[in-house]
Amino acid sequence: MSTNPSPLLQVENLAVHFPMPRTSWFQRGPSPVLQAVSDVSFSIQPGETLALVGESGCGKTTLGRALVGLYPTTRGSVHFKGQELGSMTREQRQQTRCAIQMIFQDPYESLNPRLPVSNVITEPLLIHGIGSRSERADRARELIAQVGLPVDALNRYPHQFSGGQRQRIAIARALGPEPQLIVADEPLSALDVSIQSQILNLMSELREQRHLSYLFISHDLSAVHHLADRVAVMYLGRLVEVAARSDLFETPGHPYTRALLDAIPRVGQGRRARGRTIQGDLPSPLKPPTGCAFHPRCPKAQDLCKVEAPTLLPAPGREHQLVACHFKN
Repeated sequence: MSTNPSPLLQVENLAVHFPMPRTSWFQRGPSPVLQAVSDVSFSIQPGETLALVGESGCGKTTLGRALVGLYPTTRGSVHFKGQELGSMTREQRQQTRCAIQMIFQDPYESLNPRLPVSNVITEPLLIHGIGSRSERADRARELIAQVGLPVDALNRYPHQFSGGQRQRIAIARALGPEPQLIVADEPLSALDVSIQSQILNLMSELREQRHLSYLFISHDLSAVHHLADRVAVMYLGRLVEVAARSDLFETPGHPYTRALLDAIPRVGQGRRARGRTIQGDLPSPLKPPTGCAFHPRCPKAQDLCKVEAPTLLPAPGREHQLVACHFKN
């Protein structure tokens, strides 16, 4: 979707579906399939942050985990630095695993409580055969200082730290193999508000220092506005809008994007600050609506929306703002 011919990551028509067990012995027909991600395409340039936003249950985390190989893909392709992941040799796949790392939502759950922090950080290096024992120890000291923790933290265990400190440790672990792309899955949501800005600033500083690219998965649009270069909006496993941050926040093209922006609280304006809320609940990915998936909740829906799924195309007069809507703003 970018005009740059050499994106770091190129995802084309990616789908991640999960077969579900039958709920009854008497159930007839094919087994149900949970369509977590369907026909998603996007790219990330070197040094760019693409934010992925949407309601809980829309498929953001599934997409992120599929990109790092934690979930199998059903169809589609993922190219990293021009090479398709599925066609890589074993050695190339190992190099790519080093180059694409992930920061998980809950640092307490993602850190091994039985290992001291030094081992937590050096374990990925050991697995990938990076450096000698002394070199890995030096690397751990360098990384723990870079994320703003004292060197003596290496001798302690994850439970001895606060949530924000644990997330810093998780970031240090992700940086160990010298990645080029980090998939950050809701890295702020498990933290106190007072700590979130510190982690956000740390991620921004590391991006500049290391020329990192991020896929920043979040539901916090204020954090997205601070960190992202571009924003992709996901609804029920599909992208409904992809645009530069300023374009999306100033002139949202999809009704769902507009509803998300309207729901952002405005400080100091009380009830008058509340925008239009989205009516109804997110449909089940086991049985998504026909046509446009958003039409049961969309204030602009017409008969066409119920039968024909819109394609992600440029909005009128905005070549680089892609919107999947029959009646774009």
